[in-house]
Amino acid sequence: MSILITALMILIGIEHLGIMVLEIWGRPEFQAQAFGMPLDFVRQAAAQTALANQGIYNGMLGGTLIASQWLLNGPGRLTTSALLLIFVIIVAIFGSLTVNRRIFWLQGVPSIVTLIVLLVTLA
Repeated sequence: MSILITALMILIGIEHLGIMVLEIWGRPEFQAQAFGMPLDFVRQAAAQTALANQGIYNGMLGGTLIASQWLLNGPGRLTTSALLLIFVIIVAIFGSLTVNRRIFWLQGVPSIVTLIVLLVTLA
């Protein structure tokens, strides 16, 4: 797999690790601004628990995006990369429809571009 695809996959993984940090350890003021939620809502214990839970998912996704580039080779790496990218795209579409449209631009578009590069490489 090309160095470009590996670099793009790692960047997407780093993005999700950053989202994890924001969701788990971010200040409520910054979380409210980043996710377009009312500050009073984000300060609630239940909202903080939900954000932290979502943060774990983003962290595991980010770690898997990065680790898959070193742990897998050949067709398994290509298939895993494509599936992870499709997962991110679906989640970005859902997030843009339910939370904030910026999610599509920040998470979905880089994943779509990377998936296109991956598919073009295979052709």
